[in-house]
Amino acid sequence: MSGTYLGIDVGTFETKGVLVVGDGRILAQARRSHRLIVPRPGWAEHDPESDWWGEFAAISRELLAEADLPATAIRAVGASGIGPCMLPVDRFGNPLMNAVLYGVDTRAHAEIAELNERIGLDTLFERTGNALTSQSVGPKILWLKRHRPEIYAQADGFVNSTTFLVERLTGRRVIDHYSAGSFQPLYDVEHQDWSDTLMDGIVERERMPELLWTTEIAGRVTPAAAEATGLAVGTPVIAGTIDAAAEAMSVGVSRPGETMMMYGSTVFIIQVTEDRARDPRLWYAPWLFPGRHALMSGLATSGTLTQWFRNRFARDLPSETAMGALAAEAAQSPPGSRGLIILPYFSGERTPIHDPHAKGIIFGLDLTHERGDLFRAVLEGIAYGVRHVIDTYVESDHPPSILAAVGGGTKNAVWSQAVSDICGTDQLLRRETVGASLGSAFLAGLGVGDLVEADIDRWNPQTGAIVPRTEHAPLYAAGFRTYRELYERTKDLMQAGA
Repeated sequence: MSGTYLGIDVGTFETKGVLVVGDGRILAQARRSHRLIVPRPGWAEHDPESDWWGEFAAISRELLAEADLPATAIRAVGASGIGPCMLPVDRFGNPLMNAVLYGVDTRAHAEIAELNERIGLDTLFERTGNALTSQSVGPKILWLKRHRPEIYAQADGFVNSTTFLVERLTGRRVIDHYSAGSFQPLYDVEHQDWSDTLMDGIVERERMPELLWTTEIAGRVTPAAAEATGLAVGTPVIAGTIDAAAEAMSVGVSRPGETMMMYGSTVFIIQVTEDRARDPRLWYAPWLFPGRHALMSGLATSGTLTQWFRNRFARDLPSETAMGALAAEAAQSPPGSRGLIILPYFSGERTPIHDPHAKGIIFGLDLTHERGDLFRAVLEGIAYGVRHVIDTYVESDHPPSILAAVGGGTKNAVWSQAVSDICGTDQLLRRETVGASLGSAFLAGLGVGDLVEADIDRWNPQTGAIVPRTEHAPLYAAGFRTYRELYERTKDLMQAGA
């Protein structure tokens, strides 16, 4: 129990890292910020060299220096990152273009329609466990093949963020089954393998990463990686996973029915299930370990929307304190934002409507509204989106047994309380909100056999809960009806404007 574990997670806007000892004490934390590249509406990208590997390496060195530890003290390394992403790389693992990000990038809607027609909706759902959406990687590879054929031809492989990092660390190109489950229609969920028939016409099997389970050892730190990161040559590195799954591990979500809600650049929800769930409005994947399953969902914009609001409407506030000042203004606005309703579909929407053409709407404005009313309506609009998703879980016969909240948004009392009030559910809180980097460190400890899953309760004990205020239930029930009706009445106009 005296080992030390490194966990680093690459998010949409920042990379975070932690060093944790076997009893759960965090020895050091570090973070670096980067920007979301939006070359045109509906696109979302990262520079993998600087945003992924550059920040990973810098944070690794910073953590070792801060903790004043020799590199040999690190028992194992866990990496996680945003996903599912699509990045073509050459045979040395070097990127051939910017990475195309997860469901917030909606460029491949034509390829989704083409694959739906070619393969068939029923076959897709039965073989991959999912409908094709902007979250799916296969259509984005097909988009590359259609629109950037010279890059497609040069590509030795197609990877996500975690695969890219692990290959840089170990020289081995792998992907965990949970992440591969989002590479629809390339991955067959029943056989838990790449599907030659479904991949036909998109990409060849030999250009896809090797499949592993999340905590399997992918390899060991190479001399080149050691020089870049400060880690010791030979340090074990696990296969790792997508950030949201690592975040779920950080708050102890592991038994059927237990559900995590991540407040981040997007809200992402994961429920562990006993068997394969089947609902095309949600996403399915094998869980991190053999024999377990997961049912996922995610909004397209959440933290990205609060940042958009700050950047456009709070330029008079110091950048380092702007978000706190906006939250204080929102707290002065009453529940319901004095009649304002916002559809948070500023980058289309993912679950449960899967509509890349959905648009943001601000409804109910009059000359008395203040900035705080608008910001509160942004937070409540995201909460209405969460309610829509939670209702879908219930309709799918998978009601959450617990809802564990994690992420920076839990520190925004207006936002987190609005979610509990609007959804009518408790949100359990744990001591640490570090999130995916903590989960990745924990998964690394599992990978080398030093920890068992129950140890997370010692690493990150529960400290409280956000409880819904029942006096606001009628107000928010009416607001939710308006929220749902706004989309239904305008979606044809949204489609026409696409």
